[in-house]
Amino acid sequence: MAKKIPATVVTGFLGAGKTSLIRHMVENANGKRLAFLINEFGDLGIDREMLLGCGIEGCGEEDIVELANGCICCTVADDFLPAMESLLDREDKPDHILIETSGLALPKPLVKAFNWPEIRAQVTVDGVITVVDSKAVAEGRFADDEDAVQAQREADENLDHENPLEEVFEDQMLCADMVVLNKADLLDEADIESLKADLSKSLRDGVRFIHASHAQVDPAVLLGLDAAAEDDLEARPSHHDSHGDGEDDHDHDDFDSFTIALDMIDDADALQDRLIEVVKDHDVLRVKGFLLRPNAERREVIQGVGPRFNRYFDRPWNGDEPRRSQLVIIGRKGIDRAAIETAIMS
Repeated sequence: MAKKIPATVVTGFLGAGKTSLIRHMVENANGKRLAFLINEFGDLGIDREMLLGCGIEGCGEEDIVELANGCICCTVADDFLPAMESLLDREDKPDHILIETSGLALPKPLVKAFNWPEIRAQVTVDGVITVVDSKAVAEGRFADDEDAVQAQREADENLDHENPLEEVFEDQMLCADMVVLNKADLLDEADIESLKADLSKSLRDGVRFIHASHAQVDPAVLLGLDAAAEDDLEARPSHHDSHGDGEDDHDHDDFDSFTIALDMIDDADALQDRLIEVVKDHDVLRVKGFLLRPNAERREVIQGVGPRFNRYFDRPWNGDEPRRSQLVIIGRKGIDRAAIETAIMS
């Protein structure tokens, strides 16, 4: 029997560092043929473009398959299976498949999909890696900050008492085979130990923590776990397991995303300041996109999680692509798009 191709699922909350982790794996692949499935939440394929812009030899367009505009756990039959089959039908099959879920995706339904006959015969889930933004979680970014609202929820039996963001985050922890505590360099040792103690409550026995800065982890630590996660589903509980009707209870109506097109950005610092104010004034979870800068042949990547932003130039603009600035804004349902656009463009 031919050896199955291992697949690693990289999950984690918005902006935790999943794409950076995959880029580091590519840079240190040591000749191993890697293929990628990238699942975006939003209108722009930002993560796929960031990988293609990494300038790493062997990281070709044919190696990256994008599942855009939707959660991978909700589109298994329509999107995921055909994408996997396209990779498996190649003559030069990959040595390892990396799957980056969106920050809003639940990993367990995806792991279940590996039991489909078309996939199970050829691929196994080597492991589920959950990436955590250590500083954000330590600051309670996923907790409900308004005690009065939470008290009102708990007093009313007709209301959903669980914060949906917390549920998504906890499900990603419950499914993990390994947890990467990214941005651990921003916390002191006592805070890291406190964070680990808190997160351990949502982990299965034997799951280990890996500390990381800038998502730089030796691929040898993350690949080759041999977890066969598709055979271990019962040990990976979820808030959204089926409730007797055969359907997974998962709805993305809790989140909105939209794209903003901008002209050339003369002052990126000023734009970043405006974005930070938007995050403070509106319930924005994540900002990411590309900027067109004057006298720059390379596009500038901008990413933000909460009030923390970073920017860098990744690759030259391609001759056949439109040169323009674009941002994806992701937030809770009901965010005020008009007000956000006005504030950003002012």
